[in-house]
Amino acid sequence: MERVKMAEAESLETAAEHERILREIESTDTACIGPTLRSVYDGEEHGRFMEKLETRIRNHDREIEKMCNFHYQGFVDSITELLKVRGEAQKLKNQVTDTNRKLQHEGKELVIAMEELKQCRLQQRNISATVDKLMLCLPVLEMYSKLRDQMKTKRHYPALKTLEHLEHTYLPQVSHYRFCKVMVDNIPKLREEIKDVSMSDLKDFLESIRKHSDKIGETAMKQAQQQRNLDNIILQQPRIGSKRKSKKEAYTIFDTEIESTSPKSEQDSGILDVEDEEDEEEVPGAQDLVDFSPVYRCLHIYSVLGARETFENYYRKQRRKQARLVLQPPSNMHETLDGYRKYFNQIVGFFVVEDHILHTTQGLVNRAYIDELWEMALSKTIAALRTHSSYCSDPNLVLDLKNLIVLFADTLQVYGFPVNQLFDMLLEIRDQYSETLLKKWSGIFRNILDSDNYSPIPVTSEEMYKKVIGQFPFQDTELEKQPFPKKFPFSEFVPKVYNQIKEFIYACLKFSEDLHLSSTEVDDMIRKSTNLLLTRTLSNSLQNVIKRKNIGLTELVQIIINTTHLEKSCKYLEEFITNITNVLPETVHTTKLYGTTTFKDARHAAEEEIYTNLNQKIDQFLQLADYDWVAGDLGSEASDYLVDLIAFLRSTFAVFTHLPGKVAQTACMSACKHLATSLMQLLLEAEVRQLTLGALQQFNLDVRECEQFARSGPVPGFQEDTLQLAFIDLRQLLDLFIQWDWSTYLADYGQPTCKYLRVNPVTALTLLEKISREMKDTSRKNNMFAQFRKNERDKQKLIDTVAKQLRGLISSHHS
Repeated sequence: MERVKMAEAESLETAAEHERILREIESTDTACIGPTLRSVYDGEEHGRFMEKLETRIRNHDREIEKMCNFHYQGFVDSITELLKVRGEAQKLKNQVTDTNRKLQHEGKELVIAMEELKQCRLQQRNISATVDKLMLCLPVLEMYSKLRDQMKTKRHYPALKTLEHLEHTYLPQVSHYRFCKVMVDNIPKLREEIKDVSMSDLKDFLESIRKHSDKIGETAMKQAQQQRNLDNIILQQPRIGSKRKSKKEAYTIFDTEIESTSPKSEQDSGILDVEDEEDEEEVPGAQDLVDFSPVYRCLHIYSVLGARETFENYYRKQRRKQARLVLQPPSNMHETLDGYRKYFNQIVGFFVVEDHILHTTQGLVNRAYIDELWEMALSKTIAALRTHSSYCSDPNLVLDLKNLIVLFADTLQVYGFPVNQLFDMLLEIRDQYSETLLKKWSGIFRNILDSDNYSPIPVTSEEMYKKVIGQFPFQDTELEKQPFPKKFPFSEFVPKVYNQIKEFIYACLKFSEDLHLSSTEVDDMIRKSTNLLLTRTLSNSLQNVIKRKNIGLTELVQIIINTTHLEKSCKYLEEFITNITNVLPETVHTTKLYGTTTFKDARHAAEEEIYTNLNQKIDQFLQLADYDWVAGDLGSEASDYLVDLIAFLRSTFAVFTHLPGKVAQTACMSACKHLATSLMQLLLEAEVRQLTLGALQQFNLDVRECEQFARSGPVPGFQEDTLQLAFIDLRQLLDLFIQWDWSTYLADYGQPTCKYLRVNPVTALTLLEKISREMKDTSRKNNMFAQFRKNERDKQKLIDTVAKQLRGLISSHHS
């Protein structure tokens, strides 16, 4: 049973599967039936499936037959109707054919017209398409034409902008055209062309700037000078809370700011022409002299092209080269002030341009670059000024140079450049200026001293008197009371020298102006320079005059008088310096004037020269002495040369009335001592081998004349017989021989109360030997002395005895 049930179950499954396959065959496309049938043959019951398929086919045939039987009459009716329609259709066809033939005949012209219309429409469409394409290409061509025009007119920055629009906006729209490809290929070449042309313009600009730097600097320095003059005027007016002008206010040279985002001008004009006629009231600014558009254009062009760093490096490198050229001074710069001015103008012009570039561009130059250039320029400028200023020997040129350096420093300081080193260098030039002043005043003093007549200044009227008083501080109540004409005690070189000292002080003060020095520093500088003038320059000039060979005693006396009055005027020079510097002499560290010492030294030198000159004059007179040392006759008068000498001394000492008493007394005493010494030398000189008592008597008359002169008091102030002591040695020696008082001399020798205390045994022995030789000379004895031969022999013995004793005294003295 179970087996039967299982068979039935399998049969039911197979039947259901066959049913499914049949439905699938009925509903599936014929092309896809293969897999279905394959599944049938893959099974084992394909026989039964075939049976079921046959059964299904018969069922469908029966249904088709039933349907055909049901619709057969309608089919027959339709065929009948269709046959009727065929005849009518044939008629209609014939009518349509006839109508078509007629229509073709009638519409032949219309077809031709339509064909023509078609061609026109095609042409119109082509034209419209062409116009559309041309409208698309025209902006490209117009931009390219505009680019060419801009290149031709050298408007390079707009040309670069046009090139960018052409490349990025217009060309992509028509990129499939051949001319666009040509344009695209030319774009790099155009960029290089713009780059090269803009660089060429920059080179022209740099060359023009180098050539015209001095004009730019001159303009800047004139503006600085005008501003300084204006500041000085304002400082002279009473004002409260005034402040130093700021850099922004002083920045007048480039008062028009130029936008750094676009070029200032489209025309590359470089340096504009400037007329030679300059308006004194308004100096043109450097922006009026310079067109910086080439720099801005080139900067923007290189920035757009992505080569800004290359441009910056090139610009800075070229400007460094130009800076080195500008800082190279001409070899003859020191000869004229214009040489220095042109040198400074070029430097100022260079840095004015750089400062303007710094403030009108973004990063082309920076402060570090400017400071580096300025440090280099400052060191080279100071070195050049040190070298060239050392050649200057004209103080006026040195002063003008100082003023020019101050203006140069003030001009650059307005632009923010540190200039302290320049002012420090000016302090060095100040020392050189002092040296040139000293040389100049040395010549001035020399001319004054050489042209002076060394005579008291005569005045014949009150006007002349006041004029001299106005030139030199002199007060003398006794002189004021005297009637005209009268004389000042000093000569003309006193007021002239005094005024020249004041002029020197003024010259020193001029150099200290605008150096930003304190009053104390100015006072110290003036005092030190004035001390050099007094102690070195004036002192040397006075010494040279005093030491001149042809200087006379009158001139020396006047020099002493003059230096005395100049010495007294030193306090007025102190007051003069105090008044112009407002620094009291009592201030700590204030330098004192050494004028008093200078004039004292000069006076002492003059005094010594007087003494020397007097002695030389005495020697000249003594050279005229012509003694007959073996004369036997006794003269009754002093020698002529001595009389003339005494007369000369009297007249000379009469001139000494204006000298200080001590000077006159010293000169007189010195002259008398020199005269006594010279007379002693005449008496004892080796050439005089023999000497008679008669000659000694004549010599005694001359000495008496000298003693008479000494007693007459040629110079007041000597105590009684003081001046005669100059001749005491001669007097005692002559008295000893004339009185032949050897016993007294030998007995009292060495005692303080000895009558012949001033007689030296050596001197006495020398003179005694000369007398002895004369007595022994038989050739000069005449018959007249024959009867007195015994007396002569006795006297000779006495002389020999005295000589022996004198030698004994000399020996004992030496032992």
